[in-house]
Amino acid sequence: MEIINAKRAPEAGISGSYGYAWKQLWKYFLYFFLVAVIVALFESPASVFDKVENYDNPMAIGLQLLAVAYALLVLPVIKYGADLLYLRGIRNEKMELAELFTGFKKNYLNIVLAHLLHIAVVGIGFIFLIIPGIILACRLVFIPYLVMDKNLEPVAAMEKSWDMTRGHGWKVFGMALLAIPVFIAGLLCFLVGAFIAVMWISAAFAILYHALDLEDQKRILM
Repeated sequence: MEIINAKRAPEAGISGSYGYAWKQLWKYFLYFFLVAVIVALFESPASVFDKVENYDNPMAIGLQLLAVAYALLVLPVIKYGADLLYLRGIRNEKMELAELFTGFKKNYLNIVLAHLLHIAVVGIGFIFLIIPGIILACRLVFIPYLVMDKNLEPVAAMEKSWDMTRGHGWKVFGMALLAIPVFIAGLLCFLVGAFIAVMWISAAFAILYHALDLEDQKRILM
């Protein structure tokens, strides 16, 4: 399949990202839909564990510990794989659903450590008056793509995401804000609408990463 080149890549902006994402969403609808469904299925056990109460019960404590282990050691692999597949779709590259699970065979340690480092740094930022957390969340948003697309180690992915989003933090923040009404609108259209909203938002962030990655490559070559 044809890969998007630098001349045809969408503009690295909010409207450009969401606009192109809408186009690619329908082009690869079945693939994106399956990705969203599989991710939702893998997220459901964690949500069930979170509803467990009665923390004095040893079984309940064990389930909570299992939920933490699942959220840190299993779920990130699926989510990082999903980000890679959305990136494949917006690049018009071949999509293989098996890539959702390749992280268990290769790159597993980098995925888990990158996820831990990501949530730890952003979490610490939110502890300090919330605003630093928002800034860190926006500047480090590309960590999953860099780990999966560039095979970068956790620290290198964090540094690269920080560099790529320099001067684009407000765009990332604006895209995150726009994602809220998009998701609410999806919920109003019941289950399928919610899936479409998630697919659209995920594709939009993948497009922003791709556009900024192309800009970064051009800057390096100059």
